[in-house]
Amino acid sequence: MHQTNPQPYKTTHKVRFVTATSLFDGHDASTNIIRRILQSSGAEVIHLGHNRSVSEIVTAAVQEDAQGIAVSCYQGGHIEFFKYIHDQLREQNAGHIRIFGGGGGVIIPDEIRELEEYGIAKIFSPEDGRRMGLQGMINLMLEQCDFAPKRDIRAELQKLPEGDLRSVNTLITAFEEAVHEATAEVRELRHEIRRMAREVPVVGVTGTGGAGKSSLNDELVRRFLKDFPDKRVAILAVDPSRQRTGGALLGDRIRMNAINTSRVYMRSLATRDSRSELSAAIKDAIDTVRAAGFDLIVVETSGIGQGDAAIVEICDLSLYVMTCEFGAPTQLEKIDMLDFADLVALNKFERKGAEDALRNIRKQYRRNRQLFEQPDEALPIFGTIASQFNDPGTNVLYGRLIEILNGKKGLGWQSTLLSTGSGSRQNNVIQPDRIHYLGEIVHAVRNYKKHAADQARAARSLFQLKGARELVAGAGTVAELDDSIRQHDARLSEETRGILTGWPRLKESYRQDQLVTKVRDKEIRTDLYTTTLSGTRIPRVALPDFEDFGEIVKWSYRENLPGLFPYTAGVFPFKRVEEDPKRQFAGEGTPERTNRRFHYLCKDDDAKRLSTAFDSVTLYGEDPDYPPDVYGKVGESGVSICTLEDMKKLFAGFDLCAPNTSVSITINGPAPMILAMFFNAATDQQVDKFRQEQGREPSAEEYGEIRECTLQTVRGTVQADILKEDQGQNTCIFSTEFALRMMGDIQAYFIDHKVRNYYSVSISGYHIAEAGANPISQLAFTLANGFTYVEYYLSRGMQIDDFAPNLSYFFSNGLDPEYTVIGRVARRIWAVTMREKYGAGERSQKLKYHIQTSGRSLHAQEMDFNDIRTTLQALMAIYDNCNSLHTNAFDEAVTTPTEGSVRRAMAIQMIITKELGLARNENPYQGAFIIDELTDLVEEAVLAEFERIDQRGGVLGAMETQYQRSKIQDESLLYEHKKHSGELPIIGVNTFLNPRADEEGYQVPGELARATKEEKEQQIRNLRAFQELNRDKAAPALAKLQQTATSGGNIFGELMEAVKHASLGQITHALYEVGGQYRRNM
Repeated sequence: MHQTNPQPYKTTHKVRFVTATSLFDGHDASTNIIRRILQSSGAEVIHLGHNRSVSEIVTAAVQEDAQGIAVSCYQGGHIEFFKYIHDQLREQNAGHIRIFGGGGGVIIPDEIRELEEYGIAKIFSPEDGRRMGLQGMINLMLEQCDFAPKRDIRAELQKLPEGDLRSVNTLITAFEEAVHEATAEVRELRHEIRRMAREVPVVGVTGTGGAGKSSLNDELVRRFLKDFPDKRVAILAVDPSRQRTGGALLGDRIRMNAINTSRVYMRSLATRDSRSELSAAIKDAIDTVRAAGFDLIVVETSGIGQGDAAIVEICDLSLYVMTCEFGAPTQLEKIDMLDFADLVALNKFERKGAEDALRNIRKQYRRNRQLFEQPDEALPIFGTIASQFNDPGTNVLYGRLIEILNGKKGLGWQSTLLSTGSGSRQNNVIQPDRIHYLGEIVHAVRNYKKHAADQARAARSLFQLKGARELVAGAGTVAELDDSIRQHDARLSEETRGILTGWPRLKESYRQDQLVTKVRDKEIRTDLYTTTLSGTRIPRVALPDFEDFGEIVKWSYRENLPGLFPYTAGVFPFKRVEEDPKRQFAGEGTPERTNRRFHYLCKDDDAKRLSTAFDSVTLYGEDPDYPPDVYGKVGESGVSICTLEDMKKLFAGFDLCAPNTSVSITINGPAPMILAMFFNAATDQQVDKFRQEQGREPSAEEYGEIRECTLQTVRGTVQADILKEDQGQNTCIFSTEFALRMMGDIQAYFIDHKVRNYYSVSISGYHIAEAGANPISQLAFTLANGFTYVEYYLSRGMQIDDFAPNLSYFFSNGLDPEYTVIGRVARRIWAVTMREKYGAGERSQKLKYHIQTSGRSLHAQEMDFNDIRTTLQALMAIYDNCNSLHTNAFDEAVTTPTEGSVRRAMAIQMIITKELGLARNENPYQGAFIIDELTDLVEEAVLAEFERIDQRGGVLGAMETQYQRSKIQDESLLYEHKKHSGELPIIGVNTFLNPRADEEGYQVPGELARATKEEKEQQIRNLRAFQELNRDKAAPALAKLQQTATSGGNIFGELMEAVKHASLGQITHALYEVGGQYRRNM
């Protein structure tokens, strides 16, 4: 299928869209594509990002006077969500705003019809995407929103002094539309508003693009709202229009966490053709909000150049925000705002060179204003870190801002916030002298490869010389050959000598029927061959038939056998015969329902390898509740867990301390709380055993012993990977710095309590791939994130061999060729780096990873074909020696897996491992030319990506500039374009189409897994009962948790106690107050 690309629809009106993903939904790849094409097609887009409630979306759409809302909803609850948007718009007299949505195959045709009949303008299905293409979908949206809302300007003007926000919206839009038409009506309107306008202070915030104006603005507004609970703020934010298309990305709102209150009004304006950093309508907009009774007005400009200072003309106090990247000190002489600004904020003060930059700015400021006698602390120039919660520098800046406003306007505002101190102090996650750790890793890996090549050449020459000596034995040249042999032998390292001397024994040991090894004086016998029905003996591990020393050394350095450094073929010598790598994945409705599914999945397996999917309410650290946008998500696409009692029900009937039980917890943002609940549930199981066996309660000392034994016994992993959440999946809830601190606290707790069998993090590439990254970006970003955790934990004083064994990985497996070697490359880079750079021991060198087949490759069209894709992906994972594997169910494009679809998914693995003959061999990839070449190509591509990240200041530095997120979005857009054009063939989707697809739409499975109303009600009832039971204990527990966080104690240690008395949502909100909320990125 090759689609024609329609031209963008040309609107006759200025069309404004609000774009977002639904509440508790981080799947923003499609929304980002839609907002980009809307913008390039001429629309002004106010992008809110992921995880937005109906209240936030509707408020934004009304305040921004948008004609359209575009929302994606992939996590279930879509019926309630979209209907709630529709109802709330009507309640706010904004029923003219058109609602567009999509959710892949999750929203089935009957539900699409129900929503569109209810009043939703269009819910796009996968079939719509196939028929219309991306631009066709955008054209439909633009055409339906190409109208000017009906307005009664005189009526709105009368309501303005009452603070009616709809009036504010309408009047600002009227001024925007009339900037080139100074009609008598507009002039009269302007006169009336100026007559109504009160004297209200205006703060102007300006600065270079990317300086962090919006983040700093948000922090200042947050402090103002806390400082003055009775005052209201209006924010007017200006962003540039694109001259060619007229479109604009109005991106300030996404960064603002403090505006979600009735005390704040925010309006985004595009510059349109003002040829300035301000909108031509900005003065009228200021007068309008002045007349509406706000107490403070903040105007934020778009990014400016050195010679721009237009903000000074329209504000009472101007704040210039800059960073230390201004070039040579002489460049400061060209910045006009240093002449005019009342306040200067040197933001991102944690960056290298910030102290020097601050000194140079102060010098220039003194020269400009002839203030040579003023001490540094008297100058209105401050180092700030807006990204850091409760930043001292921002506190000082805020205090000076209030002081200057009082002086200029005679306001008499008395601030109660502490605004003194020495300025910003960054609690560096990575110390400044360690930011080039990725460059060092590249150097270490390439040095290892060079050493391996040198050793192979020397060994080959030695082999050739020894062979030559045998051929000419007895001739006069033997002495010369012996000298040369000694010289080449001296070039070999001890490791290489060991390889060569051990090779004959190694080969011989693998030719026996059994390999006999000893572990702690226990003899272990491993069968090395299996016999087929035809009588053929198949080796479990096949060895190369090398004789040339050079080939032996080269292969041993680059490949080696499974279980031997550098572990390219696998980190263990053999796979477990008593335990398949498959995980039993479940999560739906209530804990009781998911528990039943676990027991169903495990009934035929001795090993209980459980993996838990949580509903999106839990994933974002909240409690179930009644508002429709929350209620609809309870128990959908995962299990609802909000209390310790829920966790106990979830694993009832499983011995969590049994050696054959392993539990994977797939959660990130609230991972510390959920993990604390899990550990407590496991401990309470053992306490119950004690009661049954002893007939009494354990003493405090006995309880402590039981808990320690539990922690040292329990097996499994928690995902808890915050870096990848920021880059891809978006279930971040806390500020990044605070979330990383809690990750470090978990690992420190693991070390202190000797938790050796549970992984403290599953460093995940899977969700990076699901967000749109190609396999090389997935692997490079994931390994880079892993090394960032290593550096952070080392900076906290932990020893490499104390924590590295607690780290695990999680990758996606698609059908791209690079996925064939993703495990091989990951293992080799990790092992070499751990040994060569960090000096880690053997256990730390072994990278263990889980594979999940690609969710992105599951399509709603021709769903039966999904099992074919999954089978191929599973085969690659098993051949590559993954340590555990989850095969997706074919219907996951539409629903949480049903019992029937899960059975088919499990059968895929079992057929490969039990029936496929070649799978009896455990290193089938070794020796294949294409595998060898692909491994080297992918490894070098990953190292090159490391270098690009290193040039941006490491992983955290690259995240500041949105490098990873932007790259993922670009790769996602490339995939979507190629899929829609047919250039990337996908069977049953854009080629080999079902001839009846247009008539029937995509097939819907006979059974859809949905949480029932009774299950949702039950979870809310259980939550309320838990909270009532702990009514007197929750508040002291939360206060103690907050005190631990602010005093620098181990937060996870205190969470182990807090979860006994407080619910997930209660704990989340308590930690927000001391650690800060996550700030979304574009």
